[in-house]
Amino acid sequence: MLPRSVEIVIGDVGDPSTLKAAIDGCNKIIFCATARSAITGDLFRVDNQGVYNLSKAFQDYNNKLAQLRAGKSSKSKLLIAKFRSADSLNGWEVRQGAYFQDVVAAKYDGGMDAKFEFTESGDAVFFGYVFTKGGYVELSKKLSLPLGCTLDRYEGLVLSVGGNGRSYVLILETGPLMDTTQSKLYFVRISTKVGFCRVRVPFSSFRPVKPDDPALDPFLVHTLTIRFEPRRQRPVEGHKVIKQDLRSFKLILEYIKALPAGEDSLRRSGLGYTIIRPGPLKEEPGGQRALIFDQGNRISQGISCADVADICVKALHDSAARNKSFDVCYEYVAEQERELYELVAHLPDKANNYLAPALSVLEKNT
Repeated sequence: MLPRSVEIVIGDVGDPSTLKAAIDGCNKIIFCATARSAITGDLFRVDNQGVYNLSKAFQDYNNKLAQLRAGKSSKSKLLIAKFRSADSLNGWEVRQGAYFQDVVAAKYDGGMDAKFEFTESGDAVFFGYVFTKGGYVELSKKLSLPLGCTLDRYEGLVLSVGGNGRSYVLILETGPLMDTTQSKLYFVRISTKVGFCRVRVPFSSFRPVKPDDPALDPFLVHTLTIRFEPRRQRPVEGHKVIKQDLRSFKLILEYIKALPAGEDSLRRSGLGYTIIRPGPLKEEPGGQRALIFDQGNRISQGISCADVADICVKALHDSAARNKSFDVCYEYVAEQERELYELVAHLPDKANNYLAPALSVLEKNT
């Protein structure tokens, strides 16, 4: 074995300023300090305050290392796109199309005006106007991930965006890059707010455009698209403008990142946990509509933030929620041809615990 060098640092565990040099470069500590006398003050200074000072210095050192590793650790978010200069818009393509009796016509020129520009104020803005209700415009790019990084190691996407509160369709494309006939498309509808917000989109929420296609495999994703459709727009709640033209849109893009997968590590931790996956969050009063609890990533409806908060609080005190993960959204009536399973709705009731019967039929993860 190679001899290890020993560095001697003279200090005092009762003096926090001398401990910084002592713990530099250490990943383990053996505390063998003792007081020089049996005086109560000396004992307290070493056995109590000394341990506290050393622990605090070690925590500060590790926090410093974590900050230096930020963005480089496999546990951190993966940056897919950051829009901070005109060059960061390279590779993004603006396209347009239309729906003709549910048939999609790509590259349709029907009176649409959309642009993706970097403004003088330092914003990357996707904006425009779609004159026809059945038309759409989209912003698309083939992804270029760092060497060794694949999206299957992550659980979803997070977008930091701003604008006038329109809803959009996020589309992921998989399959061979050279053969578009074998491509598969997966979509999810996202809502934004007036002003800036962060939108989190789990990969499990993406649905295949063709129902017969398999579930999304993030490993195969090669193209990301953001689509605006006037026919899917609703007036923004709380917006002071009474009459809105829902055919115009403005989306300011700050960044797009991939969220690290944390559920597996949580399941292996030995801690008790509850994982709640709500549908799109809505700013409206809770306790007004029946809730659907399900497992299998099949829900698509929204849910009030207040209802989600109530579920989180109840889950802390309900053994039926322990070590379970589940989806929750508002009750809805499925289309006749798509009604593949039966859902049981539960009406939130402050007088009764609706969570226990709702979760009792769901399976535990561990």
